[in-house]
Amino acid sequence: MKKFCTAAATLSTLLLASLTVFAQTESRSDMLKELRKKHEEIAVLEKKFLEPSEEDQVKYAEFLRQSDTGLVRLLPRDKFDTETYKDGKKSIVMRGGGAYYSFVRLAHEYGFGSDLELDHGIFSVGFAGADYGFMTNLGDVPIESVGADTHGVDVFGAYKTPRQEPLARREYRRLQEGADLDGVSVKSRLPVAADSTYLLRSINYGDSDVLVVFRVVRVDSDGSAVIVWKLLKKYGKPSLTPAQTVDIG
Repeated sequence: MKKFCTAAATLSTLLLASLTVFAQTESRSDMLKELRKKHEEIAVLEKKFLEPSEEDQVKYAEFLRQSDTGLVRLLPRDKFDTETYKDGKKSIVMRGGGAYYSFVRLAHEYGFGSDLELDHGIFSVGFAGADYGFMTNLGDVPIESVGADTHGVDVFGAYKTPRQEPLARREYRRLQEGADLDGVSVKSRLPVAADSTYLLRSINYGDSDVLVVFRVVRVDSDGSAVIVWKLLKKYGKPSLTPAQTVDIG
């Protein structure tokens, strides 16, 4: 009888342990589902937060019917990629804080061939490795009027992307300081100016090389900038070789 009671107690203990493990497994599974749901909800909220106003969408509706065009909002990285509440939680979860944009992948999240960044009221291009680019501010020029015959577009389009890493890194440094390309003043960083139209050449090795025109539609009180853009030309995926015998001056 004693053996029977002991066996029954042992069986009960094992059954209880099994039920506890099962309950924990169910609980973790439920939590995982809830986490995924929350991430989806956050992604939807962030997308809505990044949307330009309906007024801007209506204003450029006709222009946006053209292929390779878009209207997006960039959030200032200095605020939304680093800003925290009192409890230490970030306000924007997506990588890069909504401060970046890829005109090829149509993505804000950093790491997807980003072409443009907004930080401390400055537009920048070129963020990783030997990737680089350059811009110029055309002034208060309607984006609809910018085309192949616009001064600057031909210069940007004729630029030859270096294929050797030392040359690419030299160009990165040169364009950070500012340079002259056939009479056009260019730089990899330029101040954000409302009602201004910019030309951009962005070179991401192994990914993309693009020529883009964009216009700052507005700068809102939170520092975010709404831009309307058009992809003028793609140059394929530039390759890069780590040449060791290049004279870089």
